Amino acid sequence: MAERSVVIKAFAERYQRASKRERGEVLDEVVAASGYTRSYASWLLRWHGKKVWVGSRMRVIGDIGVKRRRRRGRTYGEESVQVVKRIWAMADYPSGKRLAVIIRRWVPIVERCGELDLRPELRRTVMTISAATIDRVLQPERRRMALRSRARTRPGSLLKHQVPIRTFAEWDDARPGFVEIDLVGHDGGNARGEFAYTLDVTDVASGWTEPIAVRNRAQVWVFDAIEEARRRLPFELVGIDSDNGSEFINTQLIRYCELQGITFTRSRPYRKNDNCFVEEKNWSVVRRFAGYARYDTAAELRLLNELWSVVRLYGNYFLPSMKLVAKVRSGSRITTTYDKPTTPYERLLASPHLDANHKTALRATLATLNPAELGRRIRRLQKRLVRLHPTTNVEPVWAVRPTPTSFQVDSQ
Repeated sequence: MAERSVVIKAFAERYQRASKRERGEVLDEVVAASGYTRSYASWLLRWHGKKVWVGSRMRVIGDIGVKRRRRRGRTYGEESVQVVKRIWAMADYPSGKRLAVIIRRWVPIVERCGELDLRPELRRTVMTISAATIDRVLQPERRRMALRSRARTRPGSLLKHQVPIRTFAEWDDARPGFVEIDLVGHDGGNARGEFAYTLDVTDVASGWTEPIAVRNRAQVWVFDAIEEARRRLPFELVGIDSDNGSEFINTQLIRYCELQGITFTRSRPYRKNDNCFVEEKNWSVVRRFAGYARYDTAAELRLLNELWSVVRLYGNYFLPSMKLVAKVRSGSRITTTYDKPTTPYERLLASPHLDANHKTALRATLATLNPAELGRRIRRLQKRLVRLHPTTNVEPVWAVRPTPTSFQVDSQ
């Protein structure tokens, strides 16, 4: 663009003083050098450097080096932005790509539940907002609410290499029922003594997640939590993949999988990316909702499990996520392609491996849920967890996240 500007400036004065035939010759040279069309090049040459009076006091001088910004009216007014911000808070502050999908799917549900009452014109405007516009209107709030992360568990790249212990079925990432499991410690930065853990069970195909809090990492509590997670899963448990911790690699769990015909595999030692699907949920589910505080009492354990009973419904039925479809390396550049944001519930309904009875049960459960009410229940439980240890030095993420100034999320 800079080179084109130089060409126009160099030929503009000559073009404006030339005869008609000479202007044609100049125009041929400019078109060949700049790549502009003849009509656009002639317009630039004709007006560059000319002075035009606008009214009696303003004089405008043409300059190709100055960009002219297009001005048009705003499509989304303040009322539309406030509705977007409200749904953004209900959905726990997702990205623009995910929020665009959430708005189109949540608006009919929250209207039915009495959480929103939108005029037809406002509803139509909100339902058509794009992900780019969402990111633009939310940018000031995101900047104000940004937090420095203290995470020790972060999502890994999509890598699946396993060392099998006992295989009853070939591992199939496309079929619901093959899960990754992991423990997330709630030590608050102090690993001394006994403290609670959350068992995170994540289905690879759908992203369905079942978090369950346990007293400590003893085999007996972890095994009971695995059995409870299996009862909660809306599909048959076919395979388990874990890390090499003794809470998983033990005689009791191996014998249980052998008797139940469950494929049991483990990751390679010191390769956390082998369990990338559950590691990702350790951050996006466990840390985002329970934070980094220390939970080591019976009351806190009960509250954690009460919180997870609500989070599992909120996340699995209403929060969409994107899955990696392809990763292509071209020299030093890597191009990744993701699918459209989809909830675990929708991925299960679209799966040909899930029978009609399970799908009917899923639809029946969805019909009873209100995402806004689930969000309010989650925040009430989080506040109760904070009140149980007011002197802790490590606060949860959500405890220090400010509420946007322009709207209220939860008045209760």
